[in-house]
Amino acid sequence: MTADARPLPDLSGGVFICYYVKGVENIYLHTGSLYWPATLPGHRSYPALRERIRTKAVIVGGGMSGAVCGYVLAKSGIPAVLIEQRTVASGSTSSNTGLLQYSNDKMLSEFACEIGEEAAVRFYRACKQAAEHIADIAESLPGKSEFKRRSSLYFASNAQDVPALRKEYDLLVRHGFDADWWDVERISSRFPFRKEGAIVTRGDAEINPFRFVHGMAEAAADSGLRIFENTAMLSTEGKKGAYRIRTDNGEIEAEHIVYAVGYTPETAGGQWIRANLGRSYAIVTSPLPSLAEWHERFMLWETARPYLYARTTADNRLIVGGLDENVRTPVLQAQDVRTRAMRLLAEIKKLFPGLKPKIDYSWCAAFGESADGLPWLGEDPDRPGQHYCLGYGGNGTIYSMLGAQIIRDRILGENNPVADIVKPNRLVAASRSK
Repeated sequence: MTADARPLPDLSGGVFICYYVKGVENIYLHTGSLYWPATLPGHRSYPALRERIRTKAVIVGGGMSGAVCGYVLAKSGIPAVLIEQRTVASGSTSSNTGLLQYSNDKMLSEFACEIGEEAAVRFYRACKQAAEHIADIAESLPGKSEFKRRSSLYFASNAQDVPALRKEYDLLVRHGFDADWWDVERISSRFPFRKEGAIVTRGDAEINPFRFVHGMAEAAADSGLRIFENTAMLSTEGKKGAYRIRTDNGEIEAEHIVYAVGYTPETAGGQWIRANLGRSYAIVTSPLPSLAEWHERFMLWETARPYLYARTTADNRLIVGGLDENVRTPVLQAQDVRTRAMRLLAEIKKLFPGLKPKIDYSWCAAFGESADGLPWLGEDPDRPGQHYCLGYGGNGTIYSMLGAQIIRDRILGENNPVADIVKPNRLVAASRSK
């Protein structure tokens, strides 16, 4: 498997980059002009693997999921190697918009109806704790990951959504989550828009995912993780405790394999991963002179599906995303990205008519979801010693932390409280029990 980035002409006069992965099929991860890589020029690089080595665990993938796994394993004293087919954070991490929220695309009340209230609450609490672990890491890294704790405003897109949103709020509060209910008067007194109701959750945050991943990689490398870039996994063979992974110019013997391969699930093999892949869009504006009308820099999202979401940056930029489409391949023409970018700009102007933002960066990116809204995390029941850290969904960074902890606990022979909820074969097991 190889990866590459191809420049295409941008109709606006800039550079339009198309990042693709060539393996089972051509999979385009993102197209357009990306913001995050520009915030960390001259970052640390790593050599390609050109030898035979032995380790406890090998992590395939150097994005958010792989870096979190590498960090957690290294800090837990587990010898590990990370291989990345291109360069660290160059895949989907570069198009991550950096919102850290424990609330999911699927609400707690919806999960409660599907998997039971006890399991749903246990899962949401684990997401909340994962957010705190990410905060601890971000605040400990010597390089600035632009981490900032924020509250989130989850507003009803229309009046018909208010009863379900109120039900969600009641369930959150009943189980001890820090949330407030805002009615139309309270919303309109703090923002230049009116919505019929909203939940304000605390304990969320924003982050620069590109800088965060590079910071974790450096800290993990300093703690013993061996990282190799430009190193593609070509094949695997063996069994638990004795796997052999062949790469372009090297070979790794490992007891465990961790697939942190993002939106290229074909790389991992196995029968359990059946992701629904689509595409989404995002823009980053130029810095604005003032964001005084944006109450406490809340992160914003809504009940409509697909939903609009937005956040700010330390230098007064706006990051706005949405317009999800059920098409696997990102658009490949610059004008198509620009058209969606202008729609996102129009939507944020509806909410904040006093702002005059201009687009500096815009992109289209692949994303993945599961049928039940949960990620695939943990050991493959058919292939002992092979693990998935596939954080599909709108909470990919949170899910990455959950996956790293579940995999670490499994390697150490310890129980994890949510491993059963996100296990790779849960959908098949659930259908057989009906």
